[in-house]
Amino acid sequence: MVISLMFTDSKGLLVTLTGNQKKRVCVEEEHKSESPVSPCVSKHPPPDFTHKAGSSDLKVEDRRGNATPPTHNEPNPSTSNTNLHVSEDSRDDQLDPDDPERLKQQQQLECRENLTGTSHWQDFTPKVLTESANISYRFSCPCPGVFRCTLTGLVFGTVQEAELQYRTVQWDQSLLQPAGKMAAGPLFNIHSPDGAVSQLRLPHCETRDAPLPDGLLSVVHITDDGMNILEPLEITDTHVVMNVPHFSLLGLVWDVVKRFLNITRPIKGQVLLFLRPPDDDDDQILDVFLLQGNIPLSEVAAQRGAAENIEISSHCDLSIGQSYSVHCEPEASIIQPEYAEFDTRLGPNFFPTFEVFLTTNQKKVTLMVQDQEGTQKWNRVVKLTGPRSGNLQRYLPAGDINPAEKLRLVWEEFVTRVSEPNLNQLLDKLFGFGVINDDEMESARSEMRANKARKVIDMVRRKGTEASSFFIIALRVVDPNLSRLLNLG
Repeated sequence: MVISLMFTDSKGLLVTLTGNQKKRVCVEEEHKSESPVSPCVSKHPPPDFTHKAGSSDLKVEDRRGNATPPTHNEPNPSTSNTNLHVSEDSRDDQLDPDDPERLKQQQQLECRENLTGTSHWQDFTPKVLTESANISYRFSCPCPGVFRCTLTGLVFGTVQEAELQYRTVQWDQSLLQPAGKMAAGPLFNIHSPDGAVSQLRLPHCETRDAPLPDGLLSVVHITDDGMNILEPLEITDTHVVMNVPHFSLLGLVWDVVKRFLNITRPIKGQVLLFLRPPDDDDDQILDVFLLQGNIPLSEVAAQRGAAENIEISSHCDLSIGQSYSVHCEPEASIIQPEYAEFDTRLGPNFFPTFEVFLTTNQKKVTLMVQDQEGTQKWNRVVKLTGPRSGNLQRYLPAGDINPAEKLRLVWEEFVTRVSEPNLNQLLDKLFGFGVINDDEMESARSEMRANKARKVIDMVRRKGTEASSFFIIALRVVDPNLSRLLNLG
């Protein structure tokens, strides 16, 4: 490769440099070209967790002093180009424009340019996988940087390319209660290559109008050896920041005493709306969920079958233990219950806080959420639209066999194996999906287990393809083991 240096004087005439002059200019320009690397890439190893605790051991780790300091004294290869006019004979080194390696290098360069500090991140939408009604997420980080999941709100600080896999799992209250903790958000099961992620940010739902009480929020890390409580590095307006010792189960918790000493302190909540498809009487039901602000919409939507999520601004400050009511204009035929106390709901099952029965042919309504003093907390005009057929298909098992025919083929095994508690949950789900009505549900509940099972599957199968599809979805939620055994999930 031949490099030529060309300069012009103030009059625009070409100037020829001597060997020593060339050497001096190159050295000066080399010093000018040095630029710091992004401070989001940590050069410090993750904390060493070598303590092997028993199942009842509780370890509190203070991570506040372990924040990774920014690095400003090393050149970044992606930005260390000189300011000289340089012409290159690059016939031997030039990559083909379609070369995947060239595209990869360009992607990495864009990552470094976009992620210039730990206060910035790049949004990504992960691939969503559904198995037996369980949602999991997957994303391939293309380079070191800071990346935020648009579905869960998790933020990953990576130091290398990494394949991230994560999902929510159910909290074990028997671990939290002896430690004086209560769940303050979903519990995430995260997997990535060892050492690939140096920092994790968990979304919280605290309002920041006033300073947070010291020690209110912490992070729980659960492994086969027991549970550790990690003190945050930092609590921002939206996230709790922590260094990652190694991945397993991680989630936010409240200190019970400090949470209830501040019981009147509101949290960031959300109002989620799902419109069920019309039933045989052409009635429509609007399900209203009052939830914490850090509950992923994707987790709730996965359980709603063909009901359509109505996209609307959902933010609503709510207080734990406070009672709320929903009001509708023009007046709905039924709103039930009349009042409901707001508490934390973290899954795995999500049920509506309120059901609004809409009169026929309503195109839009005005919904209001009020607290027990009558103060309006949320007010929106809601446009009502019919459910999209594609919403159901996301959650149906693959295969060409008609769902009603599938139920006929597994009829005997279902009747023999399904348990009484799961049958009752299945009836609740089918009622929630609008597949069966009140009379059908009560009629089935009055039967003994085997007859109840026969009645439920026959009732649904005779209603056709769509109803049978809802049955398959509901069974995957309430009894995933039986669903797999019957090859329905």
